[in-house]
Amino acid sequence: MSEVDTLFAALRQSTGNDVAAMIERMVRDAPDRALNKMNALDLAAKEQIDEERVIAALLNAVSLGMFEMSWNVMCPSCAGVLSANKSLKTLDQAQYNCAFCAAGYETTLDNLVEVTFTVSPRLRKIAAHNPDELPAAEYYRQIFWSSAINLPVDLEKLLREVTLEGVELPPGERAILSMQLPEGTLIAFDPVTHTAQFLDVKGEEASERQSLSMIFNKVQVPVDTVTLRPGPLRLSLENRTDSRVLPAVWVANQALDALLKQRKPILTAKRLLTNQTFRDIYRTDTLAIGQRLKILSLTFLFSDLKGSTEIYERVGDLVAFDLVNEHFRLLQEIIAAEKGAVVKTIGDAVMATFETPDRAVAAAIRMRDAVSDLGAERQHQSLRLKMGIHEGSCLAVTLNAQQDYFGHTVNLASRVQGLADSRSIIVTEPVIENAQARALLETNGLRPTLRRAALSGIADETSVYEIP
Repeated sequence: MSEVDTLFAALRQSTGNDVAAMIERMVRDAPDRALNKMNALDLAAKEQIDEERVIAALLNAVSLGMFEMSWNVMCPSCAGVLSANKSLKTLDQAQYNCAFCAAGYETTLDNLVEVTFTVSPRLRKIAAHNPDELPAAEYYRQIFWSSAINLPVDLEKLLREVTLEGVELPPGERAILSMQLPEGTLIAFDPVTHTAQFLDVKGEEASERQSLSMIFNKVQVPVDTVTLRPGPLRLSLENRTDSRVLPAVWVANQALDALLKQRKPILTAKRLLTNQTFRDIYRTDTLAIGQRLKILSLTFLFSDLKGSTEIYERVGDLVAFDLVNEHFRLLQEIIAAEKGAVVKTIGDAVMATFETPDRAVAAAIRMRDAVSDLGAERQHQSLRLKMGIHEGSCLAVTLNAQQDYFGHTVNLASRVQGLADSRSIIVTEPVIENAQARALLETNGLRPTLRRAALSGIADETSVYEIP
């Protein structure tokens, strides 16, 4: 059996045969570009396989050394990759700037960071493993742009419609481009060094040739705008890097706008951090000590098992321990099924995260029923689950050697759970205001009751809702 066969046999053991077979088929038969910066959500849609199963399979493939994972900071405007990282540990800037768009963005994990997967050379060598050898159009497709942009098959033809002139410039070389400038906005841009120069072309046509120079190096300089007149331009280019550059002059026209607007869903860093398979594999190796990454919106669910102390006293430690462990197994199974992840357990309590409030509410309803059924099955009717849910911003951090969360949202969610009585689910206003969460409650015939409650450490009373 070859090494490739051995690796796929191991992958089949950790994931379903159908998902493993799909990945194996791609590795053997798919074109190179399909195996670079793979978009897990797009792949799941095309193959009609559940997203969570595809994500889990790719994560397991990474752990086996079959694929490489990349955390790409992307520009929300042009979808260009501003920084490619092998882990979250190297996301160390408070803001990332896009030269192509002349804009800066605060570093958050919600929609700014995508996670993609590339086949390892161990399984198959593809063109993207040597990006300096890619043609310009494929460099844009496979290296510069993120998996969020829906690019046409014939990208080269489309790029010709938006490019005035372009050149491949080897290390240390110089070149001169002569061109006729049309009126409008032009962008001189290199996707390798992310060097840009905006050209505002207006006024009467120039009678003499105009001149402009650009130097490409690894020093990032602010993007500015040069005003020129329509007519002839002599553009001098100098590559001071140790790799080739691909400068071109883009025309900011409708074809460019149409190209950049073609988007598809991506696997965000936030979603991956709330994936149970990811947490199981990378629990202790996600963020650097002291690193803090902002998340604008994350939903926290805290649960606590009511009646467990009484059960310990009544039936003894061994029986109670098995019961509590079964409760943990049920909860983790439901949380994972609702696209959430268990962050940690504290005694009989669970802290879990979800990408959106509706998933947390769906999980809470199922968890409540599951624990009630477990109590009835084991003849412990007093076994009940108390839960609290809150949504808001937070920081992703490392605490006690594992990836965790910090901030007011986390504290409030924990305190809200403390308000819950037996079998009740207490949620905050942001959760109730979520349209999908409201629709879910209506579908289940549940009408939340508004309460005003004083929470420890919170100055003013808080509006909370009890889900019966």
